[in-house]
Amino acid sequence: MQLIATASKNEVFNVKKIENIEELYEVLSTSMEHSTWWDTENPWEIVVGSILVQNTNWKNVAYSLANIRREIGFSPKRLAEIDQFLLQDLIRPSGFYKNKSRAIKEIFSWFQRYNYDIGIIQKKEQAELRKELLAIYGVGYETADVLMVFVFNKVVFIADKYAQRIFSRLGLNEPLTYLTLQNMIELPDTFTNEQAQNFHGWLVDYGQVHLRSDKDWQAGFLSQFTLVHL
Repeated sequence: MQLIATASKNEVFNVKKIENIEELYEVLSTSMEHSTWWDTENPWEIVVGSILVQNTNWKNVAYSLANIRREIGFSPKRLAEIDQFLLQDLIRPSGFYKNKSRAIKEIFSWFQRYNYDIGIIQKKEQAELRKELLAIYGVGYETADVLMVFVFNKVVFIADKYAQRIFSRLGLNEPLTYLTLQNMIELPDTFTNEQAQNFHGWLVDYGQVHLRSDKDWQAGFLSQFTLVHL
């Protein structure tokens, strides 16, 4: 076992590293559809969407994104400067609109410090970038890692609720949180950003179909897969 401290507390966990994570990826790669995980190539829309999707479903987010697209578009400068009350009205369908509007304003204020140059930010060391993202209001572990993978081209395992529930089904008996699961997974050095995107997308897609009931789980190809960990 390896002792790993969380990013936010001085707690230390006895972490069992998963040994066959590459095998799981290959099984998913063989059986799942290869597709694009966002309906846009605009990184600013992905940034906004990653905040709006917190604690709601994508249908509600789509309404909010359509409102923003119609009103001001996804210019980062306009998103940084938009009146917060107007922004709240635009994103109201996503719920928690006061907190989410503040988070959007603050993350685009952070981008402003880099002159909205994503290329500069992408050059930052991964741990340093994650620390900066987590310091922004409204950006938690999952949102930070989604941005790392889908905007900044980093290689990170996104240990969201779908991943936690799937990995529990695959043989992890201990209670899983975002950090405990993430600390159990060491992606290979050869893993690419595209693979990190696929891994997250496939687990979400698989979970939406096969986590609805025991019957649905048993019908899926992962029902016979078992994780190996020390």
